[in-house]
Amino acid sequence: MPRGGGSVAYSALALTLARQWLLEWFAPPGDTNYHRFGYDDASDASPFGLEQTYLTPLDAWLKRAAALVLIGVLVLPGGIARAKAGPDSFADLAAKLLPAVVNISTTQNVKSDKTARGPDVPQFPPGSPLDDLFKDFLDRNQKNGQNGHPDATPHRATSLGSGFIVDPSGLVVTNNHVIADADEITVTLQDNTNLKAEVVGRDTKVDLALLRIKPSKPLPAVKFGDSDQTRVGDWVMAIGNPFGLGGTVTAGILSARGRDISAGQYDDFLQTDASINRGNSGGPMFNMNGDVIGVNTAIYSPSGGSIGIGFAIPANMARPVIDQIKEYGHPRRGWLGVRIQGVTDEIAESLGLDKPRGALIASVNDGGPAQKGGIQPGDVVLNFDGKEIPDVRQLPRIVAETPIDKSVKVTVWRKRKEEGVDVKVGELEETDQVASADAGKQGSTTTPTDTPSVKTLGLSLSSITPDLRTKFSLADDAAGVVVVDVQGNSPGAEKQLKAGDVIVEVAQEEVKSPSQVVDKIEEAKKAGRKSVLMLIDRAGELGWKALRIDGKG
Repeated sequence: MPRGGGSVAYSALALTLARQWLLEWFAPPGDTNYHRFGYDDASDASPFGLEQTYLTPLDAWLKRAAALVLIGVLVLPGGIARAKAGPDSFADLAAKLLPAVVNISTTQNVKSDKTARGPDVPQFPPGSPLDDLFKDFLDRNQKNGQNGHPDATPHRATSLGSGFIVDPSGLVVTNNHVIADADEITVTLQDNTNLKAEVVGRDTKVDLALLRIKPSKPLPAVKFGDSDQTRVGDWVMAIGNPFGLGGTVTAGILSARGRDISAGQYDDFLQTDASINRGNSGGPMFNMNGDVIGVNTAIYSPSGGSIGIGFAIPANMARPVIDQIKEYGHPRRGWLGVRIQGVTDEIAESLGLDKPRGALIASVNDGGPAQKGGIQPGDVVLNFDGKEIPDVRQLPRIVAETPIDKSVKVTVWRKRKEEGVDVKVGELEETDQVASADAGKQGSTTTPTDTPSVKTLGLSLSSITPDLRTKFSLADDAAGVVVVDVQGNSPGAEKQLKAGDVIVEVAQEEVKSPSQVVDKIEEAKKAGRKSVLMLIDRAGELGWKALRIDGKG
């Protein structure tokens, strides 16, 4: 499938001109010459409309110089004749890689539902012929274990997927969802050899699994490449088992990078237009060097078939996970111990950031790495271990990929300026909570004397009283100012605040009374800010909200 035909035609024309001018290199100055281009005499019409010319010495030398320039352009890298074309064929590459790609079939024993009811039995007069007939029918079914329901007997469910061999000894990479809940896993090699497989380990968060088979001889294997070096527009090739049709090869280009398809918190998918269908899951995406740059995982399709939008886990994300599973039997991820949220335009403005960027810390885990390192709620993480954090999606992935126990430099935005802290990365355990609410703050139990309504925000506020604590089911350690009511079509309603929310901080400072909230809002107005940042406690979950105070919200 060659490309760049226009460049080839242009190159042919340029070569013809260079040839003619080179012939004229040896023409004595002052001679009359004809631009023949293959014609026998001057009476022939030139294909380029060139007429008889008289060469002066200056003309001859200028044409010699032009010929040399053209030749240089044509032969140097990047010249017209060097315009990059697509591959003429994928056959050699496919023949080399196909033996390392396998089909994966799984079987799951689905147990019968002993409580399943059969169809309602019609009521007939006792002792009537129809009554005896239905009783005999139901008795026979119950003796056969069907309990009156034809689908109540045990049966086996099967599914199909793809995988690829990464070690000649028999290690196979695939998607976790291909083998999830399977009672039996069979790997089929290119020569139709069937081998039983066992699960070495899996990663449900990234959707990867490592299998082991026991072949009689070393198997052909492929290796992971550097997915970061593959550019949008580069050729890629996918091999898999779509719809059970093993050894299917498709090709396309890398369409996009960094896709978030809401599959998990580490989403960073490659997108391709190479045809990927059901059954391709777990199969490899190759670059033109034959390196695996992605693990095909999902497609976007309203019909269930390929429409040219497929997604693959990048090799640079998959490789460390597979290496960890191989060594430890499970993935090991770095852990910071924070709860984060995105930075909106309003939040950026209220914090004095030049633009929305970074990850805003909503809360830190007690005793976690972030708290020990000095990271505080309200900080915005801008850089982690030398890597910029453009948005909230990037921080979990970067932290997860950081070696455990490594001390890293973290740049945060705090009090309207950058500060640096040192954090020792911990290990994420499956039982770890993403974040926990900060404990130890006791709310006031006295009845307030003021319950002002902050009209610019549409909020009615009160200090926390025993009655309000009971009414809104507030925790015993909840502290701050409780929202009693939210006016419709107000800045508070726009940010989805509701009665029972507790305002813990305003402008990154603690508040304990409604009057303090009012004062902080007035200070922000006088400072010319368009919004004010509030830390909200909702049923123990902390989050930041930026409410407009300029009357435009």
